[in-house]
Amino acid sequence: MEQAFGLYTHIRSNQRRSVALLIGLFLLVYVMVYAGALVAEGLMGDAPLDFLLQAALRDFIAALPWATLGTIVWIFIAYHFHQSMIDAITGGYEVSRRQEPRLWNILENLCISRGLTMPKLKLMDSEALNAFASGLNQKQYSITVTRGLLERLEDPEVEAVLGHELTHIRNGDVRLLVIAVVIAGVIAFFAELIVRMFFQSGLYWGGRRRDSESRGGGGGAAVAIVIAIALIAVAWLLSVVIRFALSRSREFLADAGSVELTKNPDAMIAALRKIEGRGDLERANSAVMEMCIDNPREDFANLFDTHPPIEKRVEALVRYAGGHDPGPIALPPPEEEAGADAGGEPEASGPWGTGEQPSLPERPPIDVGNEPRPSGPWGINEPPDEGGPWGPHRR
Repeated sequence: MEQAFGLYTHIRSNQRRSVALLIGLFLLVYVMVYAGALVAEGLMGDAPLDFLLQAALRDFIAALPWATLGTIVWIFIAYHFHQSMIDAITGGYEVSRRQEPRLWNILENLCISRGLTMPKLKLMDSEALNAFASGLNQKQYSITVTRGLLERLEDPEVEAVLGHELTHIRNGDVRLLVIAVVIAGVIAFFAELIVRMFFQSGLYWGGRRRDSESRGGGGGAAVAIVIAIALIAVAWLLSVVIRFALSRSREFLADAGSVELTKNPDAMIAALRKIEGRGDLERANSAVMEMCIDNPREDFANLFDTHPPIEKRVEALVRYAGGHDPGPIALPPPEEEAGADAGGEPEASGPWGTGEQPSLPERPPIDVGNEPRPSGPWGINEPPDEGGPWGPHRR
């Protein structure tokens, strides 16, 4: 009872924190809009700083509906085309029960036992050990698993990984993360647009000014532009940090959800230990790696890590779910594993094998006139000339 209470408390805490992080991320879009309005006012000519701040606020209020509409359009495009873009980046392809019966049966049994709608199942030909869920609704939801993970994990561990990804889908994590990436993309777009507008205007830190007599002068334009650039930098940095923090909190939640689905915390821990340090997808960009069960790409001071360290995730499972940690698990390289599998069986020979027929020893010539002919099943099946036990044969 105490373990269950701790587990569900952990889940609820992550849910509240994730909602707060997403709200903060969305508000940063409007900070970028205000920064853009402030840059535009500063480029129009010099004026007192108070005047520029108030003018930028009026511009922001006027542009707010358009900024909101643009963000919605951006999300709409991502809603319909994000899955095809992900498949193009990763090379994932949908598989059927006939193509991958083991993987299909594990996922199907897990969904049936919990009354969940089975998502599409996709495979990615990569030796890395990783998996991710994607999609924004029931028709789009899919789980992509790498070939390396399928080949090197045991069935209970594969089930734990699939349970992790199903939790992302069931709790709306996939939708949340995709929208967070889209909003961060909007912020990056606005930042690039404002910076280009600033440099293309020819105003390099006050080097070009329009006639400012009608605005009263005051030297506020340069200060306003500095403030705007600072807002842009802070907003972009916070969007990245918040997005990554959002992803980190969801991983703890998905680990706990996998234990809830499979009732096997040890399998989840063993899967994480095997995946640890082996999940880098060379073809995937940072946005796709954020959705994976593990992202081994590290950044400065852990601020830009999209996933918590495996060690902390294992500690949470041991503490809240009662699992047992076997410690880091060493796996042989895929080449050695393949070589061991190939060398374990003798090479087949004959017309259906790859080997050559062994040569038969040559028999010495038989002198028919002097030597008796062999009889029986291995010789020439003829009776001897002298006859049998009842006397000589008559021809």
